[in-house]
Amino acid sequence: MTTTTFQVSGMTCGHCEMSVREEVGEVPGVEGVEVSHETGRLVVTSGAPLDQADVLAAVEEAGYSAQPVG
Repeated sequence: MTTTTFQVSGMTCGHCEMSVREEVGEVPGVEGVEVSHETGRLVVTSGAPLDQADVLAAVEEAGYSAQPVG
């Protein structure tokens, strides 16, 4: 399993989390999505390394911006 962490800006509530979770969950290869509006963290797990651009595009589609962490 590969875990990638992102910092998402603009989330303020549970609905924001749900929007990000749904969009990122549709990225091919994503097996798990954990997101918190309180910390702004998005943790994506996958069976193989993901193209970070795909995850960032999904976050933007949900209406937010993100940056990889670490």
